[in-house]
Amino acid sequence: MSTTSAVPAAGQHPRRWMILAVICVAYLMLTLDTTVMNLALPSAQKALHFSDADKQWVVTAYALCYGSLLLFCGRLADLIGRKETFIVGLVGFAGASAVGGAANSFGMLVTARACQGVFAALLAPTALSLLATTFTDPKERGKAFGAFSSVAASGGGLGLLIGGALTSGLNWRWCMYVNLIFAAFALIVGSPLLTRQPRTGARMDIPGVVLVSSGMFGLVYGFSNAATHSWHTPSTWVFLAAGGVLVILFALWQRRAQNPLLPPRVVLDRNRGGAYITSLVVGAGMFGVLLFLIYYMQTDLGYSAFKSGVALLPMVAVIAVTSNVGNIRLMPKFGPRPLIPLGMLFNAGGMAWLTRIEPDSHYASAILGPIMVIGVGMGFIYSAALSTGTSEVQPQDSGIASATFNAGQQLGGAIGTALLNTIAASAATDYLTSHAHGKPGPGLFQLAVVHGYHQVFWVCAGIFAGGALIGGLLLRSGPLPVPGQHSPKPATEPEKAHS
Repeated sequence: MSTTSAVPAAGQHPRRWMILAVICVAYLMLTLDTTVMNLALPSAQKALHFSDADKQWVVTAYALCYGSLLLFCGRLADLIGRKETFIVGLVGFAGASAVGGAANSFGMLVTARACQGVFAALLAPTALSLLATTFTDPKERGKAFGAFSSVAASGGGLGLLIGGALTSGLNWRWCMYVNLIFAAFALIVGSPLLTRQPRTGARMDIPGVVLVSSGMFGLVYGFSNAATHSWHTPSTWVFLAAGGVLVILFALWQRRAQNPLLPPRVVLDRNRGGAYITSLVVGAGMFGVLLFLIYYMQTDLGYSAFKSGVALLPMVAVIAVTSNVGNIRLMPKFGPRPLIPLGMLFNAGGMAWLTRIEPDSHYASAILGPIMVIGVGMGFIYSAALSTGTSEVQPQDSGIASATFNAGQQLGGAIGTALLNTIAASAATDYLTSHAHGKPGPGLFQLAVVHGYHQVFWVCAGIFAGGALIGGLLLRSGPLPVPGQHSPKPATEPEKAHS
């Protein structure tokens, strides 16, 4: 990738494109990790001899630490410096991955996964905020966000490909060890390039940290428990209710805190608010593809994990092309308002198209078309949402703005997993009940499972259609203001003290 001129503009880092490569590699490591580890779980369970009930904790331990600490770590990056938090996040994530790969017991593996979640919460918002503060020229910013959007949107599909290859070609431990390669590149190349930012002198909002971290913990745990148990168990609804109350209290506290963890000015902007809601919607709706379509390919069509990843490569390629077109060509002219709703509608159409699958469908006729349509939608959404979520924020707020976007994705993923698993199971059970005459055969079970997938895809289509409506109503018309040519709105007195 080349710069637009031989001489960088004032304030531009002369090696900013190498910084972009470092940021993309680090973020790709995070996006791959969840999918790769899910593929490694059956082999890890066999090697370490833990139960099916324990297996879920390998995923949940990561999600709880990651989701509950995102806002705290985003603000920490603003206060102590993005370079420092980026390096600590890389080293910590790599170290936790090494421990997890060498795990000789279930407890050791879960502990490593929890530590991965902690350092991922530090690394993810820092990577996005580094991108937002490194690229300020509009043309270069479009190219940079296009590359980053491709990585963010396609990481799950690439994770299937890499995870399948590692699990079948080597063993499950390499699904953890592979992170060391990504982290080593980002650390070696990035350490001399990244510059330290000046300290802001602001203080951490301790009550806000306690409220939002506890609230996010309750919500993520509640939804995770609902996905594996029931919505009616106390461990589900009590945590969901407590988490909701704590998040509401956090929002109220932020309006009166002297140094708010998440300043109201960050989320009350219509464009940024629309971007954060978009991340929540996409986090929930995309589980229709990244979870249930993969289930269908592997259980009904007999695909291996590696073949499932290859099957999703057309979607990954379309995302890469569309996100770059969106960032470089469309965002500077039209802004996020047409792109996000249009991308949501593409996704809704692709999900509706997937409801035509049958137990014996062929890839070319039933899967290829829908995933390419969804690829177009995801490219448009990410090309607009990522840059919009960090647009017009003051430099000292870039970390918390990035963390808010990531928190939306994490919470959306927890909601999507719980909601869609429940719908699939309920629809399959209802189908069996209404169609069984005597003892149900294997063919009926397969039809019931596919019927459950149909219902999931319809719900995902509705989620994306709702996202299109919200985006159309909330986002402002016109391109985003050019960095450096727009003065932020005056801060309130508490916010002045913060900045």
